[in-house]
Amino acid sequence: MSNIEFGNYLAELRRGKKYTQRYVAYELGVSDKAVSKWETGNSSLNLEQLKKIAALYDVDLNELIKFGDDVKEPEIIKIVLTGGPCGGKSTALSKIDGYFSKKGYRVLSIPETATELMVNGTSPLTSRTNFDFQRTLFRLQKFKEKLIEENARGMKADKILIVCDRGIIDNKAYMTDVEFKRLLKEFGTNEIKERDSYAAVFQLVTPAKGKEECYTVENNIVRTKSIKEARELDDKMIEAWTGHPHFRIIDNSTEFNEKINRLLKEIAIFLGEPEPLEIERKYIIDIPNIKELEQMPNCTKVDITQTYLKSSDDTERRVRARGIDGNYIYYLTEKRKVSGLKRVEVERKLEPNEYIKLLMEADDSLRPIRKTRYCLTENNQYFEIDIYPEWDKQAIMEIELSSEDEVVKIPGFISVIKEVTEDDAYKNYNMASEMPKQLKKTKK
Repeated sequence: MSNIEFGNYLAELRRGKKYTQRYVAYELGVSDKAVSKWETGNSSLNLEQLKKIAALYDVDLNELIKFGDDVKEPEIIKIVLTGGPCGGKSTALSKIDGYFSKKGYRVLSIPETATELMVNGTSPLTSRTNFDFQRTLFRLQKFKEKLIEENARGMKADKILIVCDRGIIDNKAYMTDVEFKRLLKEFGTNEIKERDSYAAVFQLVTPAKGKEECYTVENNIVRTKSIKEARELDDKMIEAWTGHPHFRIIDNSTEFNEKINRLLKEIAIFLGEPEPLEIERKYIIDIPNIKELEQMPNCTKVDITQTYLKSSDDTERRVRARGIDGNYIYYLTEKRKVSGLKRVEVERKLEPNEYIKLLMEADDSLRPIRKTRYCLTENNQYFEIDIYPEWDKQAIMEIELSSEDEVVKIPGFISVIKEVTEDDAYKNYNMASEMPKQLKKTKK
């Protein structure tokens, strides 16, 4: 029985007794949120909680324990470290292991596959063609990730963090678009599926951008890129990963040790240590030139359908289909506002059948939101521009920040009409109830 199925079973027991989540929370001495997470499969119960549930619902404890044992699996999160040459990935991997092991994670690392191949004699130069090398690299990378994930599922650990030194999409930076599409077709997959198979992506910018005096090829026997080539490769990595739901760029605006600390902070924020806080700013903008936007190498288009689910007063639940050209990834998100710009957000990926099942819990009072999103990397910041079919002149632009005092560097071609971060009318939940009218732009 899966976590989702067990959660549904608990919900059925509660509804059979005609109890509310709030009443169950009160009787068990937990929060409404905890009960909601049990019933959506986002959290497991310990033995004492199972005993109380059995007594409250008047069911056999052994049956609940059996189900509880069946669904206990470690939480596995897979992330990617990427970036141009000499960005600090090797140091970062060591720091991540030490830092997050202390926070209760079992940290598993997947070494850079290209380096492993080249150190052992297989390279683009020794292969018949670059495409042949990339095919070998792709196959080995997929095999390594699958093997590590299978092993992780059998480990005695509550939380497992898999850190990939580069991911599948890095291959795209070394190939033409035609070659990359051909490669994906050979393996029976697509870019959306491969890119979004990672929970988060963190790019460590090469020191060839802004810290040229620190750039070196001496500490890696397969590194041969000049400073100019390193910059170009770093740009290609950004272009390749742009469009991922959680992509963060760690630049060279600080000294190296602080750069690594900033990376650790970004990963901690993503993982929710101590809480998964989301800091976001939102703007109403004039719709930019779509044709020009789609031609920009640092911009990726995705289609999104967002459906809100029935939930308690203090929690927002939604499911989302995200992708392009019929290739979609599905997510369940729960949000709770803390204060100001801060919200607690928990998100997990869904299987297609889970997504369809959760759609049955849709809040009929709210309409699904459909939008086309353009993900844009500019000035080492990650912007999301949402185009709604209801509006023909304006759009909404959002950016997630690592701190409330981080300065937003608005791209030069974007015309901001108004910031609406604190305007409840432009919260997605409220827009699902009633789409706000377009603003009249006034001259300054």
